Amino acid sequence: MLASARGFWARHRRKILLSLGVAGAGYAAYRLYETHRRQLVRVEQRALEERAAEEIIKNQLQTHFENVQKISDTTTLPFAMHYLRSRIMEELDISHLTEKLMHGKGESSALTPKEKYDTWEKIKILSFTRTVSSIWAMTLLSLYVRVQVTILGRHLYLDFARVTDGAQLQEGSDTFSKNGHKDFLATADYLATYGINALITQMQRAATEILKEKQLKDPMSINQVLETILQILNQFMGLCEDNSWINYLIPENANMYAQLMVVSSSGFDDSSLLKDVRKLDQLMSETRIVLSSDDFRNIMDRSLKKIASVVIEDLSVQLGTPIPPPGLPLAKLLAKVAQLSLPLLEEPDKNKHILIIRSMPEVELFYTFLYANMPPEK
Repeated sequence: MLASARGFWARHRRKILLSLGVAGAGYAAYRLYETHRRQLVRVEQRALEERAAEEIIKNQLQTHFENVQKISDTTTLPFAMHYLRSRIMEELDISHLTEKLMHGKGESSALTPKEKYDTWEKIKILSFTRTVSSIWAMTLLSLYVRVQVTILGRHLYLDFARVTDGAQLQEGSDTFSKNGHKDFLATADYLATYGINALITQMQRAATEILKEKQLKDPMSINQVLETILQILNQFMGLCEDNSWINYLIPENANMYAQLMVVSSSGFDDSSLLKDVRKLDQLMSETRIVLSSDDFRNIMDRSLKKIASVVIEDLSVQLGTPIPPPGLPLAKLLAKVAQLSLPLLEEPDKNKHILIIRSMPEVELFYTFLYANMPPEK
């Protein structure tokens, strides 16, 4: 039996060893495959978990950004527009001048020719100043608020880009908290609160220069009214050397602005109430860079011209019948010109001019590129 087994082994040894070798190699290959398969499963599982975590963060990011946009659209801009309207109507009120002319018709309080002329001249200057100031302020405030939201959206994107291993955006981290966002958005009312007087003074200078040769009895067509508005706008921007018009929209210094906020909210100067303004200063600095860019100046000019054209269309509607050449006496147009400021300063949800600016293709393109190509955070 043993001899027979030895004989079998001797005769088939090569085949048996070859079979065992093949089986061993197969088993090793199977083990290698199984190990690799498990690794792939783990990698795929981790990738799925990372994608799920990434999707959660993206949803959080989108929600946060939508909240910022909602605050801007429903609170920041409406409040700023409401206050802007009250300030312009208050600072450029002409009712006392028209009443003066009406009362001056009576024999007991008759105005001298010079007094009457001077009063009409003031009405002329203030009527155009009020409407052109409204065009500029409404247009720039609308564009400025969009810049704010875009910059905040960019910062939220950068915050997201720093997140790794599925970690979620932390409310207490060194990112812009909701209060930080609101502090920055609150600068939208800086124009109406602090910048409006300087704006009106400069606009009145421009209007005076452009209107000095235009007499009250001179006929003026609709196109000439548009041309006059555009000339005043150009004159105004020419007076604002080195982009000084930006100072009407946004504070020069975050610390100074924060101090103003403390005083206005508490009624007294208490430096201990000041928050850390480094982030606010960074946001304001980035905003200034955007506002001083050639691209922003381009959409600003286009928007102002577009709104001026819409305003003149409204004037044509108010006048009813077409004005025969060469036009109406300037004095007869002044009341209508002054009234053009009212719809310009309507609440945002009722303001067609704001909607027109937002829907301009060049404006939409500007904010798209602004979001995509904004300089990285330092």
